[in-house]
Amino acid sequence: MAASILPPPLDSTSEPPSLFDGTTRLYTNYQCPFAQRVWIARNYKGLQDEIKLVPIDLQKRPAWYKEKVYPENKVPALEHNGKIIGESLNLVKYVDANFKGPALLPDDPDKQKYAEELLAYSDTFLKNVFTSFKGDPVKQAGAEFDYLETALHRFDDGPFFLGQFSQVDVAYAPFVGRFQIFFQAQWKNDITSGRPKLAAWIEEINKIDAYKLTKGDPEFLVDYYRKHLL
Repeated sequence: MAASILPPPLDSTSEPPSLFDGTTRLYTNYQCPFAQRVWIARNYKGLQDEIKLVPIDLQKRPAWYKEKVYPENKVPALEHNGKIIGESLNLVKYVDANFKGPALLPDDPDKQKYAEELLAYSDTFLKNVFTSFKGDPVKQAGAEFDYLETALHRFDDGPFFLGQFSQVDVAYAPFVGRFQIFFQAQWKNDITSGRPKLAAWIEEINKIDAYKLTKGDPEFLVDYYRKHLL
């Protein structure tokens, strides 16, 4: 999968695209991990031509985005078949179910059930890790990374949560990738230390073009987390 030239973000001075003209659009932001989830799913399924990226500048959001596209005024949002759909996990499932390309959920009922468990836990995982920044992050967030380590032992037919790359990996990868960078930069803590399955998972995730081509700027990430989350 070759890298493509990304469209520039639209800001408060930008005109809107031709809304609801039959084009499927993913409203996104290149630094947002929630939006990155859907961007990864789009790329993995080979939908670069079917789903157009419309990046939004979250610091200078265009007024038309809230007024005409998504009243929640957040990303990601998907414009498809004359309607707007939001919320990243819902969108990952929607893109997987409604578009062609490799499936991001296996047929195995046990794996499907476990996928729902891990997806449901992802909000708790994020809340606990971000909350740890105000306390003892290495210890408190360590319990969450241990949870991932344990989860990765469930199936032994591949390096990913369900063995093969799936919606679960899409959900966790944008955040774990950021946490790995930030914990090392801020606290000199390697989140993979003593967690060989997590280390192997991160290594394999970084081989997937659909993920690699969506990774943000690590310097921006560290600076943003320091300013807004500590």
